[in-house]
Amino acid sequence: MQIKSIAAGKVAAGMFRRRFLPLLLLVWAVGLIQACAVARVGDNLPYGILNNDDVTLVAEGLPTYLLMVDGLIVNWPESVDMLRTGAGLYSAYAGLFVEEPERQARLTEKALDYAARAACARRAALCELRRMNVPKLEEQLAGVRKRDVPVLYTLGTTWAGYIQAHSDDWSAVADLARVRALLERVIALDEGYESGQAHMYLAVLDSLLPGALGGQPEAAKAHFERAIALSDGRNLLAKVLYAERYARMANDQALHDDLLEQVLAADPAEHGLTLQNTFARQEAERLLAESADYF
Repeated sequence: MQIKSIAAGKVAAGMFRRRFLPLLLLVWAVGLIQACAVARVGDNLPYGILNNDDVTLVAEGLPTYLLMVDGLIVNWPESVDMLRTGAGLYSAYAGLFVEEPERQARLTEKALDYAARAACARRAALCELRRMNVPKLEEQLAGVRKRDVPVLYTLGTTWAGYIQAHSDDWSAVADLARVRALLERVIALDEGYESGQAHMYLAVLDSLLPGALGGQPEAAKAHFERAIALSDGRNLLAKVLYAERYARMANDQALHDDLLEQVLAADPAEHGLTLQNTFARQEAERLLAESADYF
């Protein structure tokens, strides 16, 4: 049974296509909000990235921030906010813009290390999360509170990026259950955190496989709809992933096309989500153009 479970997990991780996690990892530019306070360059600077609609420009600018944050972490090695920022930036950069598998694997390892250090700095009981079995992890998570949600979210989402980059490593793939436990705890404590994007991650995890192979498509549908509701419909990426991950699996062309048309008709400008929404609209256009052939 354990071998079957791991094998199914490996198949699932193989479906973490480069098109999926780069979209979700784009969210991590939000971590800059915390970095800017430490760097004393103004709390609103990160919105120059989040509210930018030029993905290429952001790609060219991110390496500068990576080097800056590395230096700041050297100066403040136990700063929870700075470590979270480093984790987020490295995850986003590796998933979105790095093509070489070995380099992507190395950068996501660094991101996960920063995220784990942030969790440890926030609460001593979280220091060994990566080494705990799932029951022990769930036991420790039961003791965390709402104020710990940011580090749990950082660790869970960064860990998902690490698994994508190491999908040929069965031990990494087996950690999907740990990622799920972290994100479920985030939702239990504060489901509206980051506009409900933990629901979006769980929706994708639930839709990696068809129901016959162990997936949970109806749970995925519920998570997608909740993520959309929590953002008042302004998280266009949630709609794109809902169409791609659930509607296609359910062979529901009407839902698929309606969601994508909503995205294309929407104004992507939304404070903190503009860059993510711009990327989502590009994906919506591509998926809609494929609709007739797919269905």
